[in-house]
Amino acid sequence: MSRWAAKREQLRSLMDDPFFRLGAQDMVGTGLGIAAWGLVTGVAMVKIGLSAPLAIVMSLLVYAGSAQLSVLPLMAVGAPLWVVWLTASCVNLRFVIFSSMWRSYFAHLPRRQRIVLGYFSGDVIFVGFMQRFPEPQPAPGQLAYFWGAASLNWLAWQIPSIFGIVLAEAIPLSWGLGFAGVLALLGVLLSMLNDRASWLATVVACSAAIAAYALPLKLNILVAIAAAVTAGLAAEAAERALRRAQLRQQPEETP
Repeated sequence: MSRWAAKREQLRSLMDDPFFRLGAQDMVGTGLGIAAWGLVTGVAMVKIGLSAPLAIVMSLLVYAGSAQLSVLPLMAVGAPLWVVWLTASCVNLRFVIFSSMWRSYFAHLPRRQRIVLGYFSGDVIFVGFMQRFPEPQPAPGQLAYFWGAASLNWLAWQIPSIFGIVLAEAIPLSWGLGFAGVLALLGVLLSMLNDRASWLATVVACSAAIAAYALPLKLNILVAIAAAVTAGLAAEAAERALRRAQLRQQPEETP
């Protein structure tokens, strides 16, 4: 069997895996929000002055909706490159946390494969994966589930994004796509608020963004991100300390 035939057979076997289908099914609910978000981002990239080929390259290579939407206003106003890079880096800091947690599941895989997994990872994929596999250890079906979720999520983003890029000139701003994008983001965000630390970080981010709105170059975004990360980490640390204290008290309370 040739190398390409073996690859096709491996791909066919992966797609036939029930965990692959389960991962794709879990992403259907958020897929519509992701698609609307991608469409808005595609249109926005062209509206600020990027050429269609460059916008398509950015969509395929960057593949980070929140980072793209965060830096587009900065690019539109001619912000310094360091502000653009810093904003994108701050927005994507959460993936450092995601990667550290996914390490418990995928550390045994080859480095090249883990790099590919990192490219296809996403917020909603992380949430769905952790709900299906709460135990931080390798188990059958995890890789297939990830690829099922990642495949649908990637297609739900890229197809509408490229569609918006190609047809940006034919889509007027009067359609209110910006507001539709905000609604899509809210839908994705609300699906991820499943603990007190997440809610606290969200409230702090909103408050900080409003309080620092007068800062130039959209720097209120950076302020909001820094405040949210600090609040979220502090809340998680407090919860861990409380759980440790409760565990220490349990033996003393046992008769």
